[in-house]
Amino acid sequence: MTDATAPPVAKRKSALPPWSVILSNRKTASMLILGFASGLPMVLIIGTLTAWFSDAKVDLSTIGVFSWIGLAYAFKFLWSPILNTTLPVTGTLLGQRRGWIIVCQAVIALAVLGIAMTDPTASLGLMALVAAVAAFASATQDIAIDAWRIEIADDRAPLDVLSAIYQLGYRTAALIGAAAALFLAQWTSWPFTFAMGGILMATTMLGTLIAPEPETIKEIGSKGPRTAAPRVRFFSVAIVILAWGWAAHELISFMATAVTTVPPPNAKDFTAFYGPLIVAATVLLPSLIAAWIARGGSLPNADKPVTGGALQLVADRLYAGIVEPLVELMSRLGLAAILILCVILTYQITYSIWGPFAYPFYLGELGYTKIEVAIASKIIGVIMTMTGIGLAAFSLVQLGRMPTMLLGGMIAAIANLLFADLANGGANIDAFLSFFWLSDFFTWIGVDARLARLITGIAGENIATGFAGAAFVAYVSSLASKMQAAVQFAVFTSLTLLVGTLGRGALGDMIKEQGYAAMFEFAAMLGLVSIVFVALEWYRQSRHEAKT
Repeated sequence: MTDATAPPVAKRKSALPPWSVILSNRKTASMLILGFASGLPMVLIIGTLTAWFSDAKVDLSTIGVFSWIGLAYAFKFLWSPILNTTLPVTGTLLGQRRGWIIVCQAVIALAVLGIAMTDPTASLGLMALVAAVAAFASATQDIAIDAWRIEIADDRAPLDVLSAIYQLGYRTAALIGAAAALFLAQWTSWPFTFAMGGILMATTMLGTLIAPEPETIKEIGSKGPRTAAPRVRFFSVAIVILAWGWAAHELISFMATAVTTVPPPNAKDFTAFYGPLIVAATVLLPSLIAAWIARGGSLPNADKPVTGGALQLVADRLYAGIVEPLVELMSRLGLAAILILCVILTYQITYSIWGPFAYPFYLGELGYTKIEVAIASKIIGVIMTMTGIGLAAFSLVQLGRMPTMLLGGMIAAIANLLFADLANGGANIDAFLSFFWLSDFFTWIGVDARLARLITGIAGENIATGFAGAAFVAYVSSLASKMQAAVQFAVFTSLTLLVGTLGRGALGDMIKEQGYAAMFEFAAMLGLVSIVFVALEWYRQSRHEAKT
């Protein structure tokens, strides 16, 4: 396998249209609404709903099991090939991508309204089922929106800018679906809050209606398989389907046991043992098969079909939808795929791996109140995240994709040291606030020094992660082929969950043994690994650009 076509390097700023042209484009306006539509259901279903459960005194173990509906987002690539088909009614009227998006939005809106009409104390099982439907529809919507963003990009609406605007809409939804929902629930009730969430989700369908449909789409596989002999197609699909079937069986069996057994089985133990095997079966094994095919791998009597008739036809269609997008990716990237995989696996780990420990750190270790954390994290934090996204959008246009990626990796790693300082008492943050007279400002608005430290730490970290997150989405989006975007981007985003998910058990043990400060310092050092990979990837892309 040779180093084939590399992902395109961001154009120089002179080649880009002015900001007035970019931001007045119909595509960017649609992207903002679609980003909001992508973020709202996840924060309502995975985050805010658990706050309702807490008020309803639902058992913590049950809440933990309920959170597993979030696996729909981690394994959405399993059904992503389906979205390369066109729906009969909405697809005919709106096009392939918008047809899927608007159906998903309608299902999500109805499901959230269904949650509003359900009582967790009397019908928790029904509420969990409706929430699972919403999560599945939301993950499916994400596949279609990600593909739309990649396919619709052009010189007037660059992919990097669309990716940053997507993040801006997504984070705005997080602000409304988390902080605003909590305040609304305090003033009214949880059913009314979720009813408003369902209505708000329904309004995002307007964004789908005004969005243009990509012009370059054609159904994947409509002309039949093109890259492998019949036996290779048949056996590669068979292996992938068996691997995915085993993974689905293990996940569904565990969730069924968790729901019907008291006390439920330990999710951490399940993840520690089966997590690496499931990821290997669902992502790494298909990728290895695709790399083998891309290198010209063959089998005895490869040109002879294993079976004739309908079975071979089904295998060919599954190959075109599932395996062929990965083969195209491996053929295009060549050996560069190894370095790209390293970037994808490590870039977000420095700021995402400790996510589940954030609230125990704020509330338990530091002793802040829920209201203080809500103000600092859910309001100021989200605003600072959007600030970081805006800075990333400016950097993507002015500096380019890889310089922005490198800068994002650096500041995200450094931001961990803010929390390490908080864990050690906040002396450096206090010195920073005093030097820039910010401590006087906080005193003037009625914020004491203790809360000022938390606000400063969260603000700095969220600016960094907003910046790095927008850069990462732009980079990953650039890797996917427009004709294979649905499957390829879904695989990439699933890979980003790999290292963080598997490492959190060990990280919890580190906190118990060495404390939070050591954990944040370790997370900062992990960022150095990613910085090295990003620098190498920037060098590789620069060399490729120089050759072409």
